[in-house]
Amino acid sequence: MSNVTVIGAQWGDEGKGKIIDWLSNRAEIVVRFQGGNNAGHTIVVGDKTYKLSLLPSGVVQGKRSIIGNGVVVDPWSLLEEIAKVGAAGLSVTPELLVLAENACLVLPLHRELDAMREDAAAQKIGTTKRGIGPTYEDKVGRRALRAIDLKDPISLPGKIEKLLAHHNVLRRGFGHPEVDAVGLLKSLTELAPKIVPFIGSSWRELHAAKLAGKRVLFEGAQAVLLDIDHGTYPFVTSSNTVAGQAAAGSGVSPRDIGTVLGIVKSYTTRVGEGPFPTELKDAIGEKLGQRGHEFGTVTGRKRRCGWFDAVLVRQTCITGGVDGICLTKLDVLDGFDELKVCTHYMLDGERLDYLPADANAQGQATPVYETLQGWSETTAGARSWAELPANAIKYVRRVEELIGSQVLLLSTSPDRDDTIMVRDPFVVL
Repeated sequence: MSNVTVIGAQWGDEGKGKIIDWLSNRAEIVVRFQGGNNAGHTIVVGDKTYKLSLLPSGVVQGKRSIIGNGVVVDPWSLLEEIAKVGAAGLSVTPELLVLAENACLVLPLHRELDAMREDAAAQKIGTTKRGIGPTYEDKVGRRALRAIDLKDPISLPGKIEKLLAHHNVLRRGFGHPEVDAVGLLKSLTELAPKIVPFIGSSWRELHAAKLAGKRVLFEGAQAVLLDIDHGTYPFVTSSNTVAGQAAAGSGVSPRDIGTVLGIVKSYTTRVGEGPFPTELKDAIGEKLGQRGHEFGTVTGRKRRCGWFDAVLVRQTCITGGVDGICLTKLDVLDGFDELKVCTHYMLDGERLDYLPADANAQGQATPVYETLQGWSETTAGARSWAELPANAIKYVRRVEELIGSQVLLLSTSPDRDDTIMVRDPFVVL
């Protein structure tokens, strides 16, 4: 048996929450390894819907859950989320949840700086203004506060002073008042007793799990096309979202991340700004959005919709390290007379089978489509291949051919159990 790493293979919102929840039933530990509360996973269990941002999806299954060192954590938001799921009947205790001691903290000043920059920018990035980018900047700049610092009240004032020496200069430049060091220290001191019980060592716990033969599920946020290196830069997130980050963001060997499962929506969506070659600004795009309930889990922003882009997914399967995919939201395509799939681009008279790195070229690439016959029957709730219309199976097979990756799982509704397993991701491929 193998561990499994789940990543998004488009621009996010592919349905990772449901699949991670489904897989976590067969894992013993679930680990978040990057991002922050700028991304959300929606999990539907019966008549209950859980919307998680920082908490690993394993909490819904009562599985040991770890927020790894690669995550930047807003501790106030974490406590709010714990309280929210608690009100829905999920008790999140230190016995269930571990916060890596070396995870960096998102502070109010990070959220404020995020908003200042976005509001002042001529070219909007589409940030969620949750302070994620500024926190990663402080991490790289070696001035960030980390979870472990909440355990050291003696050293904390000096670390705050170092952090504010940087941030107050920026705030003055934006015409905003400086952050009061005494006030920030007071807030963190009051917060510490609530967060400290959750703080532990991610790498030590995962090493012990390895020695004990426990099965681990690594949970990614956002997606490969939002990766700081491999995404549609500069319209990207501030962390690496590819499978390799699962090792760095949790403290394990790259050999231990197991099978990499890329989650892929049966069409394409994107939230915020940036290039989108197959975007449909017409009635079909509107229909996809309405049928797919395409609104962001965290922000509620309406998602842009378009036909499936096989060029992009083929590329993300390579750069993301994907071993096989889970194709989601197949049921949204029910009832279309015909479906289109982008097979390549045209740019300045040249045929391309990849998305160029240059942002201007990305915006000018024109999709070339292959048309496939749709189906009138419903796929919603199907749990076996036998329940799928013939044309739906043909669509899935053609997607496999075009992206060069096998479908391991197929999702036919938001419900946890409406999932077809073609091949077990936990079995070494």
